[in-house]
Amino acid sequence: MPGAGVPSDAESAAEGAAAPGRDPEAGDSDERRLPGEDLSGSEGDDAGYSDLNRALGQQVHNHFHGSVDATGAAFGFGVPRAPGLAPGLVRSDDVVQTLRYYVYAEPAFTDAHTTLMRHHVVVLTGREDTGRRSGAFALLREVTGSVTGIRSLSPADALAALAAGGSLKERQAYVILDYVGETNAMAVQSYEMGRLAEELRKKHSYLVITATEGSLRRFAFEDYCAPWCAPDPLEVFRRATGVDVQASQAAPAAPAAEPLVELLGRVAEQRRPADVVAAADAFRDSGAEAALKVLSGSEAKAVADWFRRSDGPSADDLLPMAALAFLQGLPERTYEEHLAGLVRHVREWELSGESGPDDADPAPAAAGPGRAVFLRSRAQWRSRAADLVRVEKWAEPGQSDERSERRMVFTSAAVRELVIRELHELYGYELWYPLRLWLQNLSELRDLEVRSEVARGVALLARHALAEVDASMLQVWAAGLANQRVTAALTLQCMAEDDRLAGAAYNVAVGWAVNKGQPRAITMAMALAGTLGSLYRLDVLNQLWGLTGRGERLAFAARNSLVLLLQTAERDPERALFTLRYLRTCLATTRRGSSEHSRAVANACRVLAAGRLADQPGTLAGALIQSDPLVARQMGMLWAQLLLGRSRRDVIEALCGTLLAVRDQPPATEAVRVLGESMRAELTGAQWQALRTRLPAALRRPGLNTPGTHRLARILLGTLRVQADPLAL
Repeated sequence: MPGAGVPSDAESAAEGAAAPGRDPEAGDSDERRLPGEDLSGSEGDDAGYSDLNRALGQQVHNHFHGSVDATGAAFGFGVPRAPGLAPGLVRSDDVVQTLRYYVYAEPAFTDAHTTLMRHHVVVLTGREDTGRRSGAFALLREVTGSVTGIRSLSPADALAALAAGGSLKERQAYVILDYVGETNAMAVQSYEMGRLAEELRKKHSYLVITATEGSLRRFAFEDYCAPWCAPDPLEVFRRATGVDVQASQAAPAAPAAEPLVELLGRVAEQRRPADVVAAADAFRDSGAEAALKVLSGSEAKAVADWFRRSDGPSADDLLPMAALAFLQGLPERTYEEHLAGLVRHVREWELSGESGPDDADPAPAAAGPGRAVFLRSRAQWRSRAADLVRVEKWAEPGQSDERSERRMVFTSAAVRELVIRELHELYGYELWYPLRLWLQNLSELRDLEVRSEVARGVALLARHALAEVDASMLQVWAAGLANQRVTAALTLQCMAEDDRLAGAAYNVAVGWAVNKGQPRAITMAMALAGTLGSLYRLDVLNQLWGLTGRGERLAFAARNSLVLLLQTAERDPERALFTLRYLRTCLATTRRGSSEHSRAVANACRVLAAGRLADQPGTLAGALIQSDPLVARQMGMLWAQLLLGRSRRDVIEALCGTLLAVRDQPPATEAVRVLGESMRAELTGAQWQALRTRLPAALRRPGLNTPGTHRLARILLGTLRVQADPLAL
């Protein structure tokens, strides 16, 4: 064993208000915390958000700039998502692409179509990966005669909210993918489902819901359910490739045709339509041999052979593999240190007497004084796991190659998931009890890299044991120390990267909003700041906006999460526009002088004064105005709205800080010009003249009084004319 949708009215903003308070001062830095040490109140929250900021910064770096991490995992913003997963209008091109090889699965399709026509709503149930999502689009295409206008709803929407008047539109096609269910009484659910069906019937609209077998236990509307099954895989292959399947199977097995015959045999064994389509794409591109490789499952076989050999892996092999599943890619010395902790947990479990005597490995004989034996454990274990694990070497970001360290990684991202699946399927309490204790200890550490890898591993485990992960880890960590809360939030971020778990991750997070204690509500705010916020945009903004009215500590957390949403959208103008429009809508729809308006002003001012993600130089506002002209115009309108309130001094300070931050960046000239034009369009002549007086005066203060800053101020105010560059921005 080795050594150790854009809001348009007031409904977009959540109700509730509280007088805005000043953000607490920053607490001690993370480097000053001891492992497992908690920081009380807002000090711990500030340190937690500092960690979250760094972690999200790495996600954005991984997607836009590449990464030294060799895990191969899809973890970061901008990962392509399945059509319809994010609430909103589903692009017709995406629906056409999804249904390009669609084959009707009979009699499931006919039964579901009959139910949909009768009730205007149907719930497709069945096993994972049987094509329920594409089936939902096909059903709506069948009943509406079109693939345009399909609108996806949030999987966490309550039935009562959907049935409420005004929520559903006339002659609309709706879909809810991976509905998570509700915890209301069965009779209440049945009543609400009946109301929803009646409302859909009145509006001549249709709704298709997909649900897993696990979540089906939370439903009480069997009359609306239609069991789903996968279509004939050979028919899907024929539709995708044009191959005459029957003729190919009946023809004599000529040598040249043997690969195709073998391929058709393998296709017939497939359960997942997506696997068949992948094989068909490979067949069209490169022939039968390439398609056979796609279906070979060589990685799954290698993992199964390693775990299921006749004698099974020994503890000296199993524990390093289990530890690597949750600590992949760390420096080898760090990995071995934490592996030693797992070994201690296992030994303590064995010595407690709760595991049977046959479960414990014989204790090694102690070497006498001067007779210690040092085994070549690294080399021996790596040789025994050679098909699954490899050693790579790289340095931390920002360090030179001379500081590169060896790191153990799985041969592919799929192998890591397969290892976790085998651990879950083959081993019981005697392994998972000490493993859970070990993971809890890791979740308390100050090392963010360790906690990030733990979060990735636990998210992979959630694919196979969601209820266990939620009850034994997420619920505990979300109410625990500051470091544990960040680990729980990162786990939900990783789960949201998986299309199959995104809805469940959102449901777990929002379940902490009410009556679950302040620490869990803060963890929810952290979890919604990243991938979940980019996926469930309006829902997340409403949740965070509501938190800003629930006391100073929760308001501070929610404002930080709002800032993180915009920081992670720096290279995603569409998402940045959506969030800025939301802020402007909340400002415009609240009465001046009210506590709700004061809260909206405090939230918007926090955004304008924020820095960039992961301590990058500059300001968030400066980066956003240079990202896209439309974003710069929205920023200008937001600035103009805030200049009309009592916080104009803070607003002007934020504007000065932005001009200072971008003064040496050539693209900023055009961005500042657009910003100024947008602000001037929103202000009256007198208000604009007041700004032309106050801004130059504010820039005379020490630290701001530079030629470059004054030049940009003149461009913004229109006193220095520059020629618009059509290629700028």
